[in-house]
Amino acid sequence: MSTETADSRIRPVTAGRPAAVIDVGATSIRMAIAEIDDQGGVRPITTLSQAVSLGKDTFTRGSIEKSTIEDCVRVFKSYRRLLAEYQIERPEQLRAVATSAVREAQNRLSFLDRIYTATGIPITVIDESEVNRVTYLGVQPLLKSDPVLANSRTAIIEVGGGSTELLLVQNADVIFSHSYRLGSLRLREQLETLHASRTATRAMMETHIRRVTDQILQQVPPEMAEKMVTMGGDMRFAARELIPEWRPHQVVGLPVARLEQLADRILGLTEDQLVHRYHITFPEAGTLGPALLAYAMLARAFELEEVIVCDVNLRDGLLTEMATRGAWNEDFANQVLRSAVDLGRKFDFHEAHARHVTKLCKILFQGLRDEHQLPPRYELLLMTAAMLHEIGMYVSVGSYHKHTMYLIDNSELFGLSRTDERLVALTARYHRKTSPKPTHTIFTALDRDQRIAVVKMAAMLRLADSLDAGHGQRLHELQFSKEGGRLVISIPNVEDLSLEQLALKQTGTLFEETYGMPVLLRRLRM
Repeated sequence: MSTETADSRIRPVTAGRPAAVIDVGATSIRMAIAEIDDQGGVRPITTLSQAVSLGKDTFTRGSIEKSTIEDCVRVFKSYRRLLAEYQIERPEQLRAVATSAVREAQNRLSFLDRIYTATGIPITVIDESEVNRVTYLGVQPLLKSDPVLANSRTAIIEVGGGSTELLLVQNADVIFSHSYRLGSLRLREQLETLHASRTATRAMMETHIRRVTDQILQQVPPEMAEKMVTMGGDMRFAARELIPEWRPHQVVGLPVARLEQLADRILGLTEDQLVHRYHITFPEAGTLGPALLAYAMLARAFELEEVIVCDVNLRDGLLTEMATRGAWNEDFANQVLRSAVDLGRKFDFHEAHARHVTKLCKILFQGLRDEHQLPPRYELLLMTAAMLHEIGMYVSVGSYHKHTMYLIDNSELFGLSRTDERLVALTARYHRKTSPKPTHTIFTALDRDQRIAVVKMAAMLRLADSLDAGHGQRLHELQFSKEGGRLVISIPNVEDLSLEQLALKQTGTLFEETYGMPVLLRRLRM
């Protein structure tokens, strides 16, 4: 087992609550242990890494070999023993995630069950959107602390074993995010099956990378990326080789020309030669050349002469998320809603109405906490559904709620997992007309808690939409009370609520069916 930090001594943790995260990647399983203080600050203690062949199995065979699974079990058992030494034993102290190498494996459920049976550690398989969200959380402090990066349009890029993650950020705001099927190990394994010469393999590698960079440039043209910040162990290797005095936690710029030269040198060596010359593992040797070449070609595609290397990784974001106990802070919520607004504009939505309904949904969610009892994260899902509830009109006014669901369900919203996007899509779908039915297979495929959450959110969205029935954004304050088994919403500074009352009557009885009480709108005389 290799250790990436100097302080790997086993000792009890007392200053703050101990926590750990485990990242199951394509070439290694990494664990970070840290202390989290009462203010949500994270103090890293140690990071460990052990090589595995998950990506090699998945990207060549489509499934994980039994021997590889048992290798992973041994790694997790060794990590479990170390966690006990640090008094990390409760479920809320540990989070383990897996990315593309497990996500794409046909036998991923068998893999997850075997690890859990052997060690008691549950692994969550996260999708591309979740990776982007966690990456943003990890890199956010760097962007805020560096004035140059903060004021520039900066492309945050990590070429992983199975995919490449890209975030375009300006002023700490996410302008664009996407994942591409360009992975260093995936590329290496696919080309090795062709048994071509080294020259031909290099040419095919460049062709594939160029194909993906062309896709990227269609969405992020060169003028949009003024800086390029790179993440990942391959670029940290490059920083150590090209700038010997570089130390972790320092941000450093590398000339693209020198990066290209290093990539050429690495690709000219065999894996055995790389292992012996640079004292790296065989999995690391297999990904190093393709990754460095991809970073260099991406930098050239963005017409940059320098790339920036930072010592930020997925585990940093996971620890940040644990420090907030899984809550989505206001800054992250703003990024998700910004992404929703961008999507709405693509479909020419009524932005003023959408923003006002979103505001009303926030008021309803906070004012009716005792009734809905949903976790705080659902507030953001409800607001996102509110922002997008009418985008289906771009397709057709008839049954536009169904078109809305389809458009949301087949779009990318920054920071939301596929499951979260599905909940948003269904909430928007049920904001008018019929309530969920057993024949609605997408709805019935959810688990019970998710179905209940969708119905609760849809009922609030219907109510909020009725409160802006005239699209005039004239209601801004709501006061809640209960009288005679009814929810009374008192609204100050209005003369007439007849339009809103009619709209509420036309939306059906979903709110009453869900919360057990009808809604009465009342003018509040001031």
